[in-house]
Amino acid sequence: MFKRILRIFIIVLVLALLVVVVGGIVGFNFLRDNGIKQYFASMKPPAATVSTTIAKPSAWTPGVEAIGTVRAVRGVDLTVETTGIVKDILFHANQKVADNAVLLQLDDAVERADLDAQKAQAALDQTSLARAIELTRRGVGSDSTLDTARAAASASASQVTKLQAVLEQKQLTAPFGGTVGIPKIDIGQYLAPGTAVVTLQDLDTMRVDFSVPEQQLALLKIGQTIRLGFGGEERPFAGTIRGIDPKIDSSSRLVNIRAEVANPDGKLTPGQFVQVRVELPEEQNVLTLPQTALTTSLYGDYIFVVQPAKPAEAAPAKPEEKPAAPSADKSAEAKPADTKPADAMKPAADAAKPAADAAKPTDKAADPAKPAAEGDKPALVLSQVFVKPGRRNQGMVEIVEGLKAGDEVVTAGQNRLFNGMSVVVDNTIDPTKSANKQAEQQ
Repeated sequence: MFKRILRIFIIVLVLALLVVVVGGIVGFNFLRDNGIKQYFASMKPPAATVSTTIAKPSAWTPGVEAIGTVRAVRGVDLTVETTGIVKDILFHANQKVADNAVLLQLDDAVERADLDAQKAQAALDQTSLARAIELTRRGVGSDSTLDTARAAASASASQVTKLQAVLEQKQLTAPFGGTVGIPKIDIGQYLAPGTAVVTLQDLDTMRVDFSVPEQQLALLKIGQTIRLGFGGEERPFAGTIRGIDPKIDSSSRLVNIRAEVANPDGKLTPGQFVQVRVELPEEQNVLTLPQTALTTSLYGDYIFVVQPAKPAEAAPAKPEEKPAAPSADKSAEAKPADTKPADAMKPAADAAKPAADAAKPTDKAADPAKPAAEGDKPALVLSQVFVKPGRRNQGMVEIVEGLKAGDEVVTAGQNRLFNGMSVVVDNTIDPTKSANKQAEQQ
């Protein structure tokens, strides 16, 4: 009987011990997870470093931008008018030639012989005409003989002119002064009418053809200034609009524009792609920002404005410091209730001295940090503001709605920022400018 009671007691004790151990493990895990959650919930993310700019009204030069193609004001691909074998090529690639300069000579031996023979016949007919006129004056010649001689002389002269024109077709001349390209024929080659020989381009003045939407046609007029370049924001060439097509293409709803640009240095080449901008009258008091400050999303375009943090956000640790006071009061109240002799308190006081000595270095280390904390700038936070963008030009964008003059706007790093986030402003590097320009300024 006693053994059975002992066995039951042992089993109950083991079960109780097991319940205590399992309960302790579960309670420890619960308290640990709860503590971790509270720690991360109260932990603030570190302040992000951003660059900013101050929004202020400025002068704005609007414009109409388009894609254009460069062509020479006078440019043509020269071809031959008649058949023949190439006898001589009188130019080389990229040579500047004058107006009416001979560029190509075909074999013209047969045509020259025919011309000489016809000239002799024309001289004979002219002599016969003079003789018939003299005989008619003396009254011994008939009028029909005179008319026949006069017709023969006229036909011979016309035939000479014809053969002279045929002979000139054996030569290819420049219709205007310019620069010739690479020859497309060789000496001894047989050419048929219409065979391309070389291109001739007058590179001193170029024309630019481009198209703009019909909505912007009212903004353009003859004589307006245009700027054009090969890419990027720089447009070093200037010209003027010379023609506006009076008809809008019904399929594309675009209107063709033609402008002329001086090309004294020869940097523009016919057929080249250029970016064109038609300059419009300047406007004043326009709010603009760098295009890097504007972020586009499915919900609209927005920017981040830097604002001082509110007092509740700047010092969130004050409410957490209040519970420390009751603990100090409790310890003070516990001292009178302690009726033990002073000698019994000595070991506790001696044990507390090393802890107090160990805490002194930390207090000393904390003292130098006080001036730094007192000199800190006010905390800054972000405010997400949705705006309505307008026109764009040279890396800047016009803000029509949502922005006020004097707002400090973030210009870079928006993809890692969020509303209400703490930030630190550092404008030593401006991301809107290239690294080379910043190095030159420094």
